[in-house]
Amino acid sequence: MTLVDLLWEQGKVERWIRFGNKCHEQHLDQQRSIVGFAPDSIFAFIRWAAGDFGTVVSSIDILRAVASGQACQSVPFVRPGAEILLRQNGWPKVERVLRAIDAVERIGIEPAEACPDHWRHIHNRLCIADPPLDYTRAQHLAWIRRRRILQ
Repeated sequence: MTLVDLLWEQGKVERWIRFGNKCHEQHLDQQRSIVGFAPDSIFAFIRWAAGDFGTVVSSIDILRAVASGQACQSVPFVRPGAEILLRQNGWPKVERVLRAIDAVERIGIEPAEACPDHWRHIHNRLCIADPPLDYTRAQHLAWIRRRRILQ
């Protein structure tokens, strides 16, 4: 199981999950909680922090939870780590990723169920300042069929 430390200090620090199917949730107090994701689950983790003069950190990671002992990348506040499908920093790029997530939801698909390749595609296109292509129902159907074959 992959664990994520969440925090909410109004106007100072915010760490939250944008999408994903939690299999564990533990509330430590009114500001802090820990959520867990089963291996192969995909989720979006957003981090934001402000200092005296405005936003200091604005980032989004779309991650795939890993099984115990499986190789993974280090991600702040994620234990033991995860496979990074998408990582963007800075509000303009974070906002574009949020719009891409909204677009997947608008066609009736849960973002956690979308093909991992779509999130990699968005990451790569944003890194070179190209607009990402929209996810389609046809791509999703192909992903579902491919996933069945791989299982």
